[in-house]
Amino acid sequence: MAPGDTLPAMTPSFGQPVPPVTVVELAPGGAAVRLLDQTRLPAAEVYVELHERAAIVEAIRMLRVRGAPAIGVAGALGLAVLARRAADADTEFDATLEADAHALRHARPTAVNLAWAVDRVMRVGRRAGAHDSPQARASRMHDEACRIRDEDRAMCDAIGRHGATLLHDGMRILTHCNAGALATAGIGTALAPIYVAHAAGLALHVWADETRPLLQGARLTAWELQRAGVAVTVCTDGMAAALMRAGQVDLVLVGADRIAANGDVANKIGTYGVAVAARHHGIPFVVAAPRSTIDPATPTGDAIAIEQRDPDEVRTLHGVPLAPPTVRVHNPAFDVTPAPLVTAIVTDAGILHPPFDLSLPLP
Repeated sequence: MAPGDTLPAMTPSFGQPVPPVTVVELAPGGAAVRLLDQTRLPAAEVYVELHERAAIVEAIRMLRVRGAPAIGVAGALGLAVLARRAADADTEFDATLEADAHALRHARPTAVNLAWAVDRVMRVGRRAGAHDSPQARASRMHDEACRIRDEDRAMCDAIGRHGATLLHDGMRILTHCNAGALATAGIGTALAPIYVAHAAGLALHVWADETRPLLQGARLTAWELQRAGVAVTVCTDGMAAALMRAGQVDLVLVGADRIAANGDVANKIGTYGVAVAARHHGIPFVVAAPRSTIDPATPTGDAIAIEQRDPDEVRTLHGVPLAPPTVRVHNPAFDVTPAPLVTAIVTDAGILHPPFDLSLPLP
């Protein structure tokens, strides 16, 4: 099958999988955001409760919570927590809220879900009348943030159901980075079809790219797939093309942090190389992402801002030097896969096939 071909859809009977882990939630009482600190995985499963703007922004920026949907949910819940604090404090509510929203919105620039979720919560929190108290506005923001969380869970389930129709028993799937339950409020995006198919009894095998430099595939994807009982093998990023050449990969399935209107896909650095290798070997390359990840205002991938991260992420690994301490480092967090390399985009609304025109409303 050529990468541009339409994948056949199956019609198996799917069960409803249980998320292997919950990564972002409101603490009891709603006074804090409760996160699974993913920087501690797989060595330790540690949850943190964050009450203040600086701590929530730091958690997003330092990848304690990561994955485009989970970042959006964290931003929404975080803003709701901060709105409650501002409403209860003797402070200028509107000015504080605007500063909080600005800081959260810019914690990470590439994932469109973060700004989308923060802006959505802000819209319902704006003053509706002269007697609209800060407490009432904060309450509306809390309810909207919870809706975003619940919608994210439903979105994951829908992506899982749609995407699982592309899988078959015995399929060998290569993924890159982590787009599972650890990246969302539910069962994931790229891993959601795998969880749904696994719950239906399909025997699948996942090749998890380690995903340098922060090893999200080795540390996170392998951890959650093992936890869910899905067969998984970790490979270094440089092994993926050789696995394809050896006939060991049937499908590539990845997530996305932003999708441009023409179908260009920004995802974790290294995804583009996987897409090129898949095209060369005639392997379908499928992207799974929610509709909120599609940015109609961005015409092509060339207009997507790519985050540049700390050089020490490449120079060191958990504090151990891997390169000379003063060597220059190129460390973009993402790359862009051109739409012609994408076989299909699985969304919560259904499966999209080329030619992509994502500036139009989805079905």
